[in-house]
Amino acid sequence: MKIVECVPNFSEGRRSDVVEKILDAIRNVEGIKVLDSSSDASHNRTVVTFVGAPEGVKEAAFRAAEKAAELIDMEQHQGEHPRIGATDVLPLIPVSGVSMDECVELARQLGQEIGEKLAIPIYLYEEAAVCPERKNLAHVRKGEYEGLQEAISQPERHPDFGPARMHPTAGATAVGARPPLVAYNINLGTSDLTVAKAIAKTIRGSSGGYPSIKALGMLIKETNTAQVTINVCNYHQVSLARVFETVKSEAARYGVNVTGSEIVGLVPMDALLDVAAYYLRLEGFKPDQVLEVVVGR
Repeated sequence: MKIVECVPNFSEGRRSDVVEKILDAIRNVEGIKVLDSSSDASHNRTVVTFVGAPEGVKEAAFRAAEKAAELIDMEQHQGEHPRIGATDVLPLIPVSGVSMDECVELARQLGQEIGEKLAIPIYLYEEAAVCPERKNLAHVRKGEYEGLQEAISQPERHPDFGPARMHPTAGATAVGARPPLVAYNINLGTSDLTVAKAIAKTIRGSSGGYPSIKALGMLIKETNTAQVTINVCNYHQVSLARVFETVKSEAARYGVNVTGSEIVGLVPMDALLDVAAYYLRLEGFKPDQVLEVVVGR
């Protein structure tokens, strides 16, 4: 069976009725199963995870982008997380019986359809990128929604599909293909945003840190807490435990404690087993020793 995962991020995390209507647009596609939905009011963002056959996933992603464009007005949007549109990112991830190349082709078909039918400018990123600099999502989102409004008319910022102008309410969308990643946030015992930004710079690959880590420092206004928000793009290369310990060590240099951490959305079991093996100093531990793994066969 061919199974593709899609993890769209929508620029709405405060109005539950809007999120529910977007979820309904996804659920109403035959063969699609929504696995998770996580909303954050401070980020004003919702991360959804759904799976299905390739064509079904493409249809569900299109309907979700269509519904988000109808219900979300980027001119009114405010939130802590970087974003360029109502449907900010639409990544496709191979799960079973599907290659990365097939997901790349599916992402490009999806991007073209959204661009042409919904008049939303589409930027292809990660494995689906058609130019090297757009492989990095941070480059695509440079300047965020407000900055892209001005820059989109420049030839080097023209979208891959759709018009070279922002959609009046939906902004723009990044569509891509990638391996599984872990969205991981670490909260600090301080409201000093400069500390979070300094730590993020230390660990992210683009600044000389871990190659597969993307990180930003931001302030969670509701709790007045500085946070290091992280994408662990290859948890086999850099485990969550190593990321946590590095952030903890760097925070200590500023006299700051780590107060907690959170995983946004779903996480591969192997990523958590790595953490257990690290902290328990397990020797020769295998996934086959997990009861649920054996029972589920």
